Amino acid sequence: MKIYEKSLNEMKKIVARYTEQTIDFEIEKTVSEIIQNVAQNGDQAVRDYERKFDNVNLADFSIPAFQLDQALDSIDEDLRAALELAKQNITSFHKQEIENSFVDVSTPGIMRGEKITPLASVGLYVPGGTAAYPSTILMCGIPAKLAGVKRVVMVTPPQPAGINPAVLAAAKLAGVDEVYQVGGAQAIAALAYGTETIPAVDKIMGPGNIFVATAKKQVFGKVAIDMVAGPSEIGILADESANAKEIAADLLSQAEHDKRARAMLITNSKSLAEAVSKEIERQLSTLPRQEIARTSIEDRGFIAVMENTAEMFELMNDVAPEHLEVQLKNPTQYLGLIKNAGSVFLGRYASEPLGDYVAGPNHVLPTGGTARFASPLGVYDFVKRTQFIQFDQQNLKADLKAITKLARTEGLEAHARAIEARFDKED
Repeated sequence: MKIYEKSLNEMKKIVARYTEQTIDFEIEKTVSEIIQNVAQNGDQAVRDYERKFDNVNLADFSIPAFQLDQALDSIDEDLRAALELAKQNITSFHKQEIENSFVDVSTPGIMRGEKITPLASVGLYVPGGTAAYPSTILMCGIPAKLAGVKRVVMVTPPQPAGINPAVLAAAKLAGVDEVYQVGGAQAIAALAYGTETIPAVDKIMGPGNIFVATAKKQVFGKVAIDMVAGPSEIGILADESANAKEIAADLLSQAEHDKRARAMLITNSKSLAEAVSKEIERQLSTLPRQEIARTSIEDRGFIAVMENTAEMFELMNDVAPEHLEVQLKNPTQYLGLIKNAGSVFLGRYASEPLGDYVAGPNHVLPTGGTARFASPLGVYDFVKRTQFIQFDQQNLKADLKAITKLARTEGLEAHARAIEARFDKED
C-alpha cells in the first residue's frame, strides 16, 4: 500500500487526485438511450434489456408475496436471528428521527405551521451481481416504513438459480410491498416512468453499479433519489496506539467491495504505516475476493504520514469519507474536529462492518466527498414538508406597507395589488 510522507498542502493535492470524480460520456449516452426506450415502450423494453444484459426471458417480472414468506421460513436460524437483530437496532435508532408537524399560534390572529407527509411510494434498488445485500434492504425499507410510506417497491436483477432467499427474507422483514426481478438502468427507468407492470414511484434509493448510479442521476427531477452513490470508501485516523492487524482488516473490509473502492489511512506514526502496509499484503493473500481488493488497494488506496493530529484531521476533512474510523487514544474527544464524514466509528471496537450490519445507524452514506454537504439515509428522506399560513385582517393590514414595498422594489406590481385589494373600499 502506498505510503506518503508529504507536507499537508502536498497531501491535499494528492488526495484530490485520488477522490476525483470522472464522467464516462459513453455510459451516460447508453443509459440515456435505455431510459428513453423504457419510458416509451414499457415492459417490452425492459424484457429486451433483461434478455440482453441478464440472459433471461421473463414472462413476469413480479415475485409473489408468498415467496417472501417461504424465503423467511427457509433461511437458517442464525441468519434469521442476525437479520432480526439488525431490524431491531435499525428500528430503534431511526425512530429517533421521526419528525412531527407543528403549528405556531404565538401571535393572536396568525397561524403558521408545517405539515409532515410521507411519500406515497418509493423504489429500492438491490444489486444482484457479485454479492447479495440483505442488510441494505433493511437499511432502506425500515426508515421508509417508519416514515409512513405505504408502497415500498424493490427491484433486483434476476438470478439463474432464483433470487437469493436472504434477499427475499430481508424484504419481508423490512416491510417491502412489491418485488420485481429487474435490474440495471432499465429497472431505474421503470421505477421512474412506470411500465404496464411496474407503477412509477416518487423516490428511488439504493446502491448499484455505474449504470445504475448514472440512471439515478438522469431520472432525478422526474423522481427524487437518495444520492448518486459512488464506490465505497473508508478513511482511518490512527496513532501509535492502534493495532496494525485490525487497521489492515478494516481497510480491506471496504476494498473488497469494488475495484474502485477507496481505502485510506492517515496517521502520525511511520511505524504504524509500515506495519499496516505489510499486514495488508499478508491478509490479501488469503482473501476470497483478493483480485477485487488488491486492485482497489493498489490503484485507489494510500497511507499518509502527517506531522501531527491537527494535520491528520484537516486532511481527512478534505477527503470527507463515507466511513471514518477514529483509532486514536480517547477517540470521543476528537468528535468535534470531524467536519465531513458520512458515519463515524469511534475506537477499537467500532469496526466499520459493525455499522454495515447491526449497530442501527444507516449504512447508506454519502460518497465521493459529498459528505461535505450530504447526510446518511434516514426517516427524513421519506417525508415532505408543506407549510401553511393563516392571517386575520388586522395582521395583514399591519404588514401591508412592508409587503407592498418589497413587491414594488422587485418590480412585481400585481403582488402589491393583490394585498391592497383586501383593503379597497367597495364601490
